[in-house]
Amino acid sequence: MTDETTQIDPQAKAEPAGASAATPAAKPAVNPFVKLALELGPLVIFFFVNARGERLMESYPALAQFGEPIFLATAVFMVAITISLVLSRFILGKLPMMPLVSGVMVLFFGALTLWLNDDLFIKLKPTIVNMMFATVLLVGLWGFKTSLLKYVFDDAFKLNAEGWRILTLRWGLFFVFLAVLNEAVWRTQTTDFWVAFKVWGVMPITFAFAMAQIGVMNKYGEEEEAG
Repeated sequence: MTDETTQIDPQAKAEPAGASAATPAAKPAVNPFVKLALELGPLVIFFFVNARGERLMESYPALAQFGEPIFLATAVFMVAITISLVLSRFILGKLPMMPLVSGVMVLFFGALTLWLNDDLFIKLKPTIVNMMFATVLLVGLWGFKTSLLKYVFDDAFKLNAEGWRILTLRWGLFFVFLAVLNEAVWRTQTTDFWVAFKVWGVMPITFAFAMAQIGVMNKYGEEEEAG
């Protein structure tokens, strides 16, 4: 959001008294790196604790009750995601829909993982969340002819109806791809590899996919009307 300098225009229509005072002040833009840290920070912490889990449990005997690094990492992940959501509410002034849904699912599947002492649940969480996002987007697009992605990203950029349709279709199919990829990795690789892949594999893939959509946003972007 850019600041605009007010100019005096003799042809301009006079505003009613107090109109400018009644106009809400624009909120300062939040640094994108802050948003990135809030969303990806918990995942990086998850990776770090899992990688250093054995050393942490040796250094702090009280943590030995978790048994394996993945369970300790899951517990810390749940705490980190909760802190991230709270900070998002205060810093951003709202809770973004997708991080909120993902966070709730982390808490749910993390609790099952710790309660049943089975890491299957935390490994299934990305598959279920990605398929849920994909289903909502694709069913909304094909069944109700509605681009639900617009309601998630509308405050970030403006697109016309065709642009939202294309983006919704692409993101819906991409979420299916991520779900299938998660299943393939956790079923064929070690737990440590799966955790590392979530950070150093899925994150770059998602970033590259998002960057590849810039062409669509430029082509179908709606220009703001001159004020």
